[in-house]
Amino acid sequence: MKGHDTAALVLRATLGPMLFAHGWNKVAGPGGLKGTTGWFEALGLQPAEVHARMAAGTEMAAGVGIALGAANPLPAAAAVGLMTVAARTDHRGKGFFVFKGGWEYAGVVGGAAVALAALGNGRYSLDGLLRRQRAGTRHALLAAGIGTASAAALLALCYRPQQKPDETEADH
Repeated sequence: MKGHDTAALVLRATLGPMLFAHGWNKVAGPGGLKGTTGWFEALGLQPAEVHARMAAGTEMAAGVGIALGAANPLPAAAAVGLMTVAARTDHRGKGFFVFKGGWEYAGVVGGAAVALAALGNGRYSLDGLLRRQRAGTRHALLAAGIGTASAAALLALCYRPQQKPDETEADH
């Protein structure tokens, strides 16, 4: 199944470094962690500093885990959770296309992570080296389920967007 192993390697080599770079940017990008904290505050994630650090760390850890092909389906579940929170907070109500702020990017990354969980990391991976191949529908469902449930719990406990005053009330 060399084609299968190569497909897993290409998917991991694409998805993992991209996730790591997004996490690194939250820490060391132009606004740094302070800018990320301000952004998360504006989104309504409380406490914003904790969520900024947690999102950056989770993106970097998931990126490394995916790139190395380690512990499938856990890094995929982390990616699904991150993208679910992003879609619900930053991209909600903005349509599909990412260039308009929509959820396209989050959907593609989450879908690719679930596909990787189903495909497995392949033999060209840390899991392959350790002979811990986990793949199939069960692992895809675990990645999707754990990621979505974690995101739902985080949002229920910590998502407090600012309510915009009703314009009709402001006129009275």
